[in-house]
Amino acid sequence: MLLVTGGAGFIGSVLVAGLEEARAPKVAVCDWTTDPDTGTQKGRNIAKRGNLASVVPPERIDDFLERDRRHIEAIFHMGAISSTTVTDEALLERVNVQLPLRLWRFAAERGIPLIYASSAATYGGGEAGFDDEFAGQALQRLQPLNAYGRSKHRFDLEVLRMVSAGAPAPPAWAGVKFFNVYGPNEYHKGGQRSVVHAVFEQVRDTGRAKLFRSHNPDYADGGQLRDFVWVGDCSDIMIWLWRNNFEGGLLNIGTGRARSFLDLANATFAAMGKKPVIDFIDTPAAIRDKYQYFTEARMERLRAAGYAKPFTSLEDGIGKYVRDFLDTGDPYW
Repeated sequence: MLLVTGGAGFIGSVLVAGLEEARAPKVAVCDWTTDPDTGTQKGRNIAKRGNLASVVPPERIDDFLERDRRHIEAIFHMGAISSTTVTDEALLERVNVQLPLRLWRFAAERGIPLIYASSAATYGGGEAGFDDEFAGQALQRLQPLNAYGRSKHRFDLEVLRMVSAGAPAPPAWAGVKFFNVYGPNEYHKGGQRSVVHAVFEQVRDTGRAKLFRSHNPDYADGGQLRDFVWVGDCSDIMIWLWRNNFEGGLLNIGTGRARSFLDLANATFAAMGKKPVIDFIDTPAAIRDKYQYFTEARMERLRAAGYAKPFTSLEDGIGKYVRDFLDTGDPYW
């Protein structure tokens, strides 16, 4: 049995679907299908799955680990507070640092693989680059811009400390840094959903799309750049890492090619069969000073590890998202 925390969430639920397609062992999902604080429904993200062994509420995770410890073959830790607007550092410490530490120690003790979600938010504004080096100085130089990014960075640094000290570690492990992921099953995320989904709804409802105006003279309006990555590629990479017993370290998950928000909007219009009509609005003053104008994953380490499958292009990914999910009566993977 495999354990996927956050398995009813966006990336986690697509991973569970990918594991089913790959004929992996049954999956125990640790997640709420209804968020106890917001009432957000996530159960439909896993409603089609036939590979579920159980669904464990997060408050029961310790009991589950104790009861089923001998049956768990690997852990995919996707569960986290992922909102970039949360400022409760104590809460982020408990959920994004202390919980993965417990899972790390469990995996080390049991001798099973662990793949956990770090985040590209650890790179901050990108001044220190987007290098997923683990053992060198690049990791210490990073300056995340928000509390979420800082919590993810703290856990990465704690892993570095433990590994450097020769403390017990899982026999195979990876911390994956997702860049700008888009695709189905993100509908519960509200303001944290991808720009693809937001643009689709704007065009569907009004025939027009809104993008942030540039406040940086080096970038045209809509020319801000991101590494947009199809969620199915994220799932494929994690399954590959698990099956190939990746020996340990941080790995970026992007495409290695930054694209503009204008590219994204035009691809969404094209997938919907509509002519682009785009309005540019001011970036909100509250986030303007910390707004990133460029992100691009360094993908050399993943390629050097042996992952050879090509990444889905932005146009192909948006086309698939719109035609196979958003424009259908059932948008769930």
